Parts: sequence; structure tokens; C-alpha cells
Amino acid sequence: MQRICVIGGSRYFGILLVQRLLAAGHEVTLVNRGSSPPPPGAGHLRVDRDDEAALSAALGLRDFDVVIDQVCYTPVQAAAAARVFRGRTRRFLMTSTIEVYNPADTTLPSVPHGTLLTEGRLDLTTWPVRMDLPWDDPEFRDAHYSEGKRQAEAVLSREEGFPFASVRVAHVLGGGALDFTGRLAHYVERVIQGREIAVHDTIRPSVFVHYEEMADLMLWAATASDFTGPVNACSDGLLDAEDLGAAIGARTGRHPRYRRIAAGEEASPYSFDRHYAMSNARARELGFPLSRTADWLPSAIDETVAALTAPAV
Repeated sequence: MQRICVIGGSRYFGILLVQRLLAAGHEVTLVNRGSSPPPPGAGHLRVDRDDEAALSAALGLRDFDVVIDQVCYTPVQAAAAARVFRGRTRRFLMTSTIEVYNPADTTLPSVPHGTLLTEGRLDLTTWPVRMDLPWDDPEFRDAHYSEGKRQAEAVLSREEGFPFASVRVAHVLGGGALDFTGRLAHYVERVIQGREIAVHDTIRPSVFVHYEEMADLMLWAATASDFTGPVNACSDGLLDAEDLGAAIGARTGRHPRYRRIAAGEEASPYSFDRHYAMSNARARELGFPLSRTADWLPSAIDETVAALTAPAV
């Protein structure tokens, strides 16, 4: 049994992670603003993680084997978490994102199509950190999501004597009504209704992961492994927007329709005009076996179809 603190954990695969931690016999304390009640058996501290003094006070004398930060989006949040949890935990695990590799807003050179990016692609020991930017502005934070995550990782990776690991999560699919992003539903609705899916003229593929596998991987990363540094989390198999549409068409008996967008026009989610797919080799080497996207994608589509066509209660 380990004492686990989960910051966030109230949405999507975070809910499933908390349930699996409890089922495995761990002592779990949730830290969030209380937008939804914790599952039975979990402790709960209702506090805004952005209020550093309130967070420290709410924790009191508690300490933990592992802290899992599901909602760290900025270097300011990362620095505050390091101050609050230093001396309170043996290891700090941050849920990060594939978007740290997105070359759209960085000076990273592009990579050849089909190249799978390893964790060494980013040297966060030298990555510039800007605490003075308006990270507390939700619009700014949303518009700079990938950079916020990069800088958050950079801050935590430089904290001496503060064991830190990050899980860089691929695009998550599955869960039906649990998927608050609505991205898979976007495709399913359009295929079922015969509406066009807006895609780039040249589409680049990416990597994905099922929400249940993501919960399993986070459980393993927190309780069965002691790695530090980043690890990529994705299933095997590249997938682009048209591949996704074709898979939905095969499950629904409909033919997807596409519309090529002009430069600067907004595309559907998962339509990418740049390549930054990840390699999962490090996760495998550390001991976590990952699935193939083709093995779980049909059921993820079926879940979403069922959620969209369920009668209103």
C-alpha cells in the first residue's frame, strides 16, 4: 500500500486512475476544487491548487509516497507545486502531453514523415522558462498549452533533490460519454450525419492511446516503477484524420466526406499539417507493454456511437 496524492483526477482517465488506485489497495487523497465528489474510499481536500498558501495549509502535516499532478499547465503552477510538496513526497509524477513536441510554436526543426520522436527530442534542462508571462489568464494559457507544459516540465526537471517524472500522453480516445473533449464524437457525428470533415490538404498522422490503457499506464508509473524523467505514452500504429474517418465508416456503414481547408482555416481535431508522432520504446523498456491502436479503436468508436445515439433520459 502506498499513500498517493492526486491533484485533479475528476475527469476522463483521471477518474479511472483514482478508481484503480483504490482497487489496488492504495491510500488516495484527491486535491481539487470539488466540482465532483470523490469516489468512495478516497480522501478529499477541497482547495484551489493555484492558491499556494491555501494548498499548503490544507495539506497540513500529510506526506505521500507519490504525488500525481493531473492538472499542471504552467511553469508557475509547477514551481508552486515543487515548493509545497518538497519534503512531502518521495516522487512527483506530472501528466504531460504529446503537444510538447509540437513544432508549430517552437524552434525545433521539423522531422521526416514517419519518424517517431523519443523523449530525448527535448532538452528541458536548457529550455527557457518565462514566469513573467500572463499564465493566470485562462485565454493565454489555453492558447499556449504546449509551451506551458514544456515550461512546467522544465521547472520540475531542474529541481534538485525533488525526484520528478512526466508522462507525455498521446491523443486519448474512448470512453464514450466520459470523453469530455468531444473530439472523437466530432468525427462520429459527421460520418453518421453525412457532414463534411474539415482536413488539411496534406494530412500528417499522429499517435493515440485508449483511455483505459492511459489509466493503467499512470497506475504503473505511480506505483510499480521508479523511473524519473519523461516517458511517452502511446499505442503502436500511426493514424491520420482520414484513417480515423475510414474506421468510423467501417463501424457505421457510412462513407465519410472530407473538405480540404484553405491556409489559416480551422481543421477538425486530429487533422495535422505537421508531423510529431511519438515513440513508446522507453515505456516498453521500463516494463509497460503497450497495445496496438487497431486493437481498441473499433470498440472506442462503438462506445462513442452508443453515447451519441442513446435516448435522452
